[in-house]
Amino acid sequence: MRTEQLEYIAAVTRLGSLRRAAEELRLSQPALSETVRNLERELGVDLLERKRSGATMSAEGRELLPHIAQVLEAVDRLRAAAGEQHRVSRMVRVGTVSAATVPLLIPVVREFRAAHPVTQVEVVAARQAEIHRGLAEGAFDLGLVNELDGDDLPAGLDSVELLRGRPVVCLRPDSPLAALDAVTVDELLTEPLIAMRTGYVMHRFVHRLLAGRLPSFSYSTDGAEMGKLMVAEGLGVTVLPEFSVVGDPLERQGTITHRPLAGDATGVRLTLRRRRADAVPRAAQELHEAFVRRGCELGGVVQGATGSHARPAEG
Repeated sequence: MRTEQLEYIAAVTRLGSLRRAAEELRLSQPALSETVRNLERELGVDLLERKRSGATMSAEGRELLPHIAQVLEAVDRLRAAAGEQHRVSRMVRVGTVSAATVPLLIPVVREFRAAHPVTQVEVVAARQAEIHRGLAEGAFDLGLVNELDGDDLPAGLDSVELLRGRPVVCLRPDSPLAALDAVTVDELLTEPLIAMRTGYVMHRFVHRLLAGRLPSFSYSTDGAEMGKLMVAEGLGVTVLPEFSVVGDPLERQGTITHRPLAGDATGVRLTLRRRRADAVPRAAQELHEAFVRRGCELGGVVQGATGSHARPAEG
């Protein structure tokens, strides 16, 4: 068994495709496929499930993935101790809903980068279901998702609540709704509504809030960041978690603001998730700890959770 074989299987898992892994590793696809098959024969396990849509880790492969990551981390530590340049830098992949970018994701990645200059962090914007699937299959090391109070935790994932707030109306300061202390549903329906597409928590929340009623005009978009840009350009209003708006560069510049929804007490939280495993790659563990520290600084978490949500900070 060679470390290259383990690096190759990690690349296939991360990218979800033999073709994309071969391109990144600068190998021919047949050569990569044969190397992986040799490793499978040596271990006596089918590590990959090969489909027309791509290669994903098999159930047996997912069980072995933490051990593969451990070996690669140990090799990195050995190379570093010997003063050898890392031939292949380790990478931590984070799947995130875009509402998490401010004020959480960017400061954490900046801090982590300063402490781990040779470790790459790949941030992938995705919907909640895609993030959960990526965590389960090993394509993501960590996932940041929004959820509403009462939502269930997917099986096999550990979860820590980082931020908690409520849904708010995001609007321009010169919007007629900005003169109100709180926005009713009737008032919300008078403005063009920038709605999240199916698969986002705020899509589900707004669908429930409106109860079948329709706004005067509506747009659909993917993610909070595009929604906030559309609001800033005067195209309408949107509904987002307040922690997605407070501290955003557009809010600091005075081009967007927010108002609460009248009579609504729904709680929304930003949760950090990872696959439950006996062994976690060191870089992923340290990035996880950085997210938890940032959550504490912002008044979110006070402790981790195993198979349940962390208790929010008091006061």
